[in-house]
Amino acid sequence: MCAPEVVSSSTRSAARTTAAPRWRDGGRAACLLAVAALVGYVLSGCSGAPAGPEADKPTQTAAASPTASTESPSPVPTRIGNATAAPSWLGTRVLPVGPQGFAAAQQTPTELRNRSIVTVDDLPPPADGRFHATVQAVPAGVLARSSWTKDCPVAAADLRYITVSFRGFDGLAHTGELLANSRAADDLVTVFQRLFAVGFPIERMRISSAAELNAPPTGDDNTTEAFACRPVRGQNGWSQHAYGLAVDLNPFQNPYHKGEIILPELATAYLDRADARPGMVQPHTQAVRAFAAIGWKWGGDYRSLKDYMHFSATGG
Repeated sequence: MCAPEVVSSSTRSAARTTAAPRWRDGGRAACLLAVAALVGYVLSGCSGAPAGPEADKPTQTAAASPTASTESPSPVPTRIGNATAAPSWLGTRVLPVGPQGFAAAQQTPTELRNRSIVTVDDLPPPADGRFHATVQAVPAGVLARSSWTKDCPVAAADLRYITVSFRGFDGLAHTGELLANSRAADDLVTVFQRLFAVGFPIERMRISSAAELNAPPTGDDNTTEAFACRPVRGQNGWSQHAYGLAVDLNPFQNPYHKGEIILPELATAYLDRADARPGMVQPHTQAVRAFAAIGWKWGGDYRSLKDYMHFSATGG
């Protein structure tokens, strides 16, 4: 392997100023010709360039590798359209719970004031980007990872496992899952088909386990779901969710509000319903009309409290 000789600037300067020794004319010329030929041969070998006509053709050279940084670069958030990846801290900052069993509401973090998060697929998205739905008896594995137990007010045989396509805040088609009462399963497919058709964005739709329902609050959850074996908030009686006859839609964009209680606790920025943002449920909009078409009522119409996320068959 040939290596070019490195000559310092001081050496080059000295070579220019030092007088050459006297040679006889013939010997000097012969020597110069020999040196020139040798130099040409060496340079040709080092460069790898062919001699003759091929030497005029352009050659491809590898790009120089960038200098490695001594510091790790900051991660670049994934962006799809107007949606960005979730903040790294999402779901990790546990809030202290007060005497009534609720955590205190807090100011919405800057990253979530206009929440638009890229959906992480829990199920394979529809390959053709179109709406698809399935309704079936609840598979044993699905029931085992849900919040259902024998103490719940609905039998497992009366629940159905539903998958539906939904449009994410990233504008892409995704697949969500729900457990719902068998009496409501087909109607709910119709609702989510209408929401998909109008492009109503949903961040995530999946079944929560009992451990997740009872986990310490982080105040930033945004899971759309139907069945959840739990009582009414702050009460002992069963919620309509425990019968599979209610749906919470984008809880963060549509929080529950009663006095000082706000759920999710970090969703305070979304109490301003005049500031319309994607994913919010507003009066007389497509989401309200879609549920009204199957006879379900909206918690945003409650007088003693506001449950903007909540739709139910009985209105409770």
